[in-house]
Amino acid sequence: MHRTCGHVRPARGQHPVYAALATVFGLLSVLGVHDLVQTRHAVTRNYPVVGHIRFLIERFRPELRQYLFETDFEKLPFSRIQRSLVYARAKSEPDQRPFGTLADTYENGYEFICHSTAPIAMGDPAGFRTTIGNDQTAQPYSGSVLNISAMSFGALSANAILSLNKGAKLGGFAQDTGEGSISPYHRRNGGDLVWQIASGYFGCRNEDGSFSAERFAAQAVDPQVKMIEVKLSQGAKPGHGGILPARKISPEIAATRGISMGADCVSPPFHRSFRTPLEMVAFLAELRRLSGGKPVGFKLALGQPWEFMAIVKAMRETGIVPDFVVVDGSEGGTGSAPLELTDHVGVPMREALLFVHNTLVGTGLRGKIRIGVSGKVISAFDIACVLGMGADWVNCARGFMFAIGCIQSQSCHTNKCPTGVATQDPLRQRALDVTDKAQRVASFHRNTLNALAELLACAGLEHPGELRPHHLVRRVSSSEIRLFSELLTYLEDGELLDETIRHPFYRAMWRAARPDSFARAD
Repeated sequence: MHRTCGHVRPARGQHPVYAALATVFGLLSVLGVHDLVQTRHAVTRNYPVVGHIRFLIERFRPELRQYLFETDFEKLPFSRIQRSLVYARAKSEPDQRPFGTLADTYENGYEFICHSTAPIAMGDPAGFRTTIGNDQTAQPYSGSVLNISAMSFGALSANAILSLNKGAKLGGFAQDTGEGSISPYHRRNGGDLVWQIASGYFGCRNEDGSFSAERFAAQAVDPQVKMIEVKLSQGAKPGHGGILPARKISPEIAATRGISMGADCVSPPFHRSFRTPLEMVAFLAELRRLSGGKPVGFKLALGQPWEFMAIVKAMRETGIVPDFVVVDGSEGGTGSAPLELTDHVGVPMREALLFVHNTLVGTGLRGKIRIGVSGKVISAFDIACVLGMGADWVNCARGFMFAIGCIQSQSCHTNKCPTGVATQDPLRQRALDVTDKAQRVASFHRNTLNALAELLACAGLEHPGELRPHHLVRRVSSSEIRLFSELLTYLEDGELLDETIRHPFYRAMWRAARPDSFARAD
């Protein structure tokens, strides 16, 4: 020990800093020896200790890319510009941008709407609604042109469901329950519900997993339930049942769905209640009866085109006409799925919408059946495009997730969502304040429809229902633009019922469809 000015100074080898350095050196030495003898990772075996830097960077690569290196227009899956637009509208902050567009207006695929030389005053966004329900329906529903798409309790947290439903109540639009049934959190604030019935029949199933008419009727007659939607398939994983990992299943979720805990909740890929198009439309009619005459329809991600036509043939043969069809694009949604299914299965939303619209027009049924769409719709222009192509309304999932705080961390399936939106962890979801987020949901809806009203007024239109393909334009080369009406194929009313169908593709698919089977006729 040394004595300096009356203070005792520790010897050099005893100083806390040196002791800490010695400890770190010892730990790194142990790690280095482990790296040299282990056989699992070639990188760390050749580069002990420093090889771990690679794994550390790889672990945080998505966050580093999103926050530091991603450009404003990279859609992975939503661009920073798209997310920022939602955040601004959800908070009712200014969404204007100075100094001109950042988009390349001469790039192939650039789209715009034709404005009018005689624009009109803005229409009232409160009137941007469509009536769903044909002459076979006792309780038609007047729905907004923008609604919350299917997201289940289980996939989303209780606070997320509460926020979305309260926001829907404040804004006067509907929330699709997703296939996870109607939870107490859907009911608490009284927002309009579209009850989705999928192949697992959650909320209306018997012990063996089959459909229970009694349990369905008990919930379907509730005045809060406005429509019934049978899910055939979804864009995130068409041809594959829904998946809720066991780690996200709480006692509340199990009770809501009518399932047991401790195992992944996997829906069958197909319904047990029907196997043919004729049986399917009969099932839809039964749901309509059991619900007291509420609008009933189905949701699908389009796959084999003749299969949808087979359903339409079954409608014509039986006279049973559903009230709506929701077209889900293969762009995917909030659900997680195997990579191959996400990237390479199913028809993209716009092409699927066009085919469904044309099939219904071509068979004279379009006037009785409304069409909703879902798939990467964020802005008012996105809405205008699909309405102009033939849709009646739009369902949005990820946009409303952004509105309640989602930061696109893409950890929805891990139960570790950092903002409390897609997790059942009580500690994580408490960060999501229901009162504040519900207001943001309503604000995003209101401000988006206000933007749509401005867009329509520029085009000389008062209501979204007036949009047509000739109002929209797409650049197809550096020197050519074309109207959607020139670019896309549209059938004449009743054309498919005529033996001289003009379009070879539609003619071939129509002849391949049969009402008694989903199999191809030829």
